[in-house]
Amino acid sequence: MAIDNRIDQKKLPKHVAVIMDGNGRWAKQRGKLRTFGHNKGVKAVRETVECAAEMGIEHLTLYAFSTENWNRPQREINALMTLLVKTINKETKTLNDNNIRLNAIGDLKSLPKSCLKELNEAIENTKGNTRMTLTLALSYSSRWELVEAVKTIAINVKTGKLDVDSIDESVVDDHLCTLGIPDPELLIRTSGEQRISNFLLWQIAYAELYFTDKLWPDFDRHDFEAAIIDYQGRERRFGKISEQVSA
Repeated sequence: MAIDNRIDQKKLPKHVAVIMDGNGRWAKQRGKLRTFGHNKGVKAVRETVECAAEMGIEHLTLYAFSTENWNRPQREINALMTLLVKTINKETKTLNDNNIRLNAIGDLKSLPKSCLKELNEAIENTKGNTRMTLTLALSYSSRWELVEAVKTIAINVKTGKLDVDSIDESVVDDHLCTLGIPDPELLIRTSGEQRISNFLLWQIAYAELYFTDKLWPDFDRHDFEAAIIDYQGRERRFGKISEQVSA
């Protein structure tokens, strides 16, 4: 399918992050269990990934499961983990066919062994792909990530591997899950909620935020294109004034 001709291919963000919100509400509106919404949300994932790759986005990061989500009812957690395994297993061939590399960030060791096995196999099977990197944030939260980074940095200072006066932003960057991935220029959140929910807090310091009322299962390629068009219409100043940017 052709990309919307209003999109300027020379002004694409290299990295787009997405908070996929609204599966439960979508199901509730239809008198269904929340797990029904999660299953329907897979289609939105597929459309978004395909559209981003076709457009030329280099990195796409999806917030799939937060550390806080472990507090949900066990039945829903089990269904989500089963869906994750099923989806990864089913979509690995498609990722390879589309030259998309799979990556994951978060406290991955907390995932059930079956999930981690499927995830690691898919990451290994797609590691040579170069068109786009699809990163799944699983059992992830920014506060967890930053605490882990601080612990590692503190140990390195204590053992003499790192001088405290040499700690700067780049040192912190080097100890985050997203090492080697550029910071997102655009963060999309669905469902009408306007908050960040503990997602990539360090990395989105200068990201453009885009909120849509669409619930995640209803989000499609046209909605993704609309977010890109909105992004391209903004002036990104990074602390400067308009005249400096235009110059």
